[in-house]
Amino acid sequence: MSLSDPALQAITFDVGGTLLQPHPTVGAVYARVAARHGYPALPPEALQSRFQDAWRRIQPFHHSRSDWQRLVHEVFSPLTSAPLPDSLFPALYDEFAQPSAWRVFDDVLPTLDALAAQGIDLGIVSNWDERLRPLLAALRLDRYFDCLVISCETGFAKPSPVIFEEALRQLGRPAASVLHVGDELGNDFAGATAAGLRALHLRRDAPSQDLQIQSLRDLLAWTRPPAPSEGRPA
Repeated sequence: MSLSDPALQAITFDVGGTLLQPHPTVGAVYARVAARHGYPALPPEALQSRFQDAWRRIQPFHHSRSDWQRLVHEVFSPLTSAPLPDSLFPALYDEFAQPSAWRVFDDVLPTLDALAAQGIDLGIVSNWDERLRPLLAALRLDRYFDCLVISCETGFAKPSPVIFEEALRQLGRPAASVLHVGDELGNDFAGATAAGLRALHLRRDAPSQDLQIQSLRDLLAWTRPPAPSEGRPA
């Protein structure tokens, strides 16, 4: 079955790495906030590297406030001999609730506009915390989506089938009629397919192939109705 089959009724999206990315980087945001709390000389590149290392080590990560606090401690502790001020973590947590700390990828709004014009139901399935709903509202992205399914609210995180099943319940669609798109092979592609959904793996750093796309704009080739003389992607 091709993704352009008429049975495709809805598309769900991951958020981080798919619709949004930290701006300009996590390390740069950390450095900016740290400078306001007594650490003016911490290099963004070192903070970025520490963040990536800590993100890989702290697993499973449940996106709770305590998980984020532990991660911040892992990032900053080796870079300073003084104890971290109590004000640093709350300031960082609040900073990433602000739209200024995020960038919407260039392919997002044109793709969502085109899909909405086709009448395709759209949803979010994201491993995130309580900051996501107000963040999407501030970025004016929430208006596109018929459902927002967030791990902190469901109590289950991708790749658990439960979080995808909740999206299907809210959309009122059978699994085979829903496509999930995300940038993580395990959480998004494998998680969605295990729950019975169709899936595409988004890799902006690699050419499109088979069930992998390089841009969200590539979705439109799969969803637009073909012209009478035009074939459909297999």
